[in-house]
Amino acid sequence: MTEWDSMTPLTFEPRLKQIRWGGRRLGELLKKDIGPGSDYAESWEIADHGTDQSIIANGPNSGKTLHQLMCQAGATLLGRHAGLNQFPLLIKFLDANDWLSLQVHPNDEQAKQYDRAEKGKTEAWIIIDAQPDSRICAGLKSGVDRDQLRRHLQDGTIEECLNIFRVRPGDCVFVPAGTVHAIGPGIVLAEIQQQSDLTFRLHDWGRLGTDSKPREIHVEQSLFCTDFQRGPVMPVTPTILSSGEHVHEELVRDRYFVIQRHTTHREFQISANNQFHIIMVLNGMVGIESSDGTHSLTCGSTILIPAAIETISLKPNGGSTVLDIFLP
Repeated sequence: MTEWDSMTPLTFEPRLKQIRWGGRRLGELLKKDIGPGSDYAESWEIADHGTDQSIIANGPNSGKTLHQLMCQAGATLLGRHAGLNQFPLLIKFLDANDWLSLQVHPNDEQAKQYDRAEKGKTEAWIIIDAQPDSRICAGLKSGVDRDQLRRHLQDGTIEECLNIFRVRPGDCVFVPAGTVHAIGPGIVLAEIQQQSDLTFRLHDWGRLGTDSKPREIHVEQSLFCTDFQRGPVMPVTPTILSSGEHVHEELVRDRYFVIQRHTTHREFQISANNQFHIIMVLNGMVGIESSDGTHSLTCGSTILIPAAIETISLKPNGGSTVLDIFLP
């Protein structure tokens, strides 16, 4: 038996990213171990992207990377999805203290034209906290075409093209590749996406970077990757799988990932179905029991359940909200 043959639920050391639009709520709200700065924007919870590697934080394999796990025990981790050479999902928490740039992500086919090592980037946001006037942009207004978008960019009137709306805690916004989008200030969210970091900046609101110069803008790449048939994107309407004391909802089911949400104070189980599961705690505290013992998770925690673990039991300590993320 190798060290990878018997695997426990895996926690990782968050990779914290400081970017000009960040704030301090990754520490204040989600209890991340941030420093004194006021620009903590992202916590990469699970990553297998080049040098951005999640480091195992528990168990006998503490200190090893997620990519090592993929290479040495992919079948144990992935189950029926074994054979991938990279963990397929990138999991983050974001704190937006200012508008992010207006962005577009390519699809898989388009991504290969820019970087053979990259994939497309379809993503979803689950709003954890939002100020009363917090807004996001997702998609263009109906009927906006390439020529109109280019003209409004040149005229400085880009906001006339954008679908901008208020969000509130609990909203889920699904953002397929090719969707023009931006997250506004006052929002903390969980982000589930393809394992990709390929982003094109369409507009940056006239701001300067840390070097006091405008940041690079990718107008032609953005226009090429924009899906002008999509139109406005709004928060999803969850599919209710069960209600009552245990509310079980499906938020997203796409070719790249499935996101389900459990809101409950009662114990429940998740069966692996021969595939990995990612559990994110968005509210409250949860104990996770599996064959290897118990793991205690607080708000802001993320844990990866390998496919080889057949069943886990989740025991909320009071009312809790957790996401269950897996491949279709």
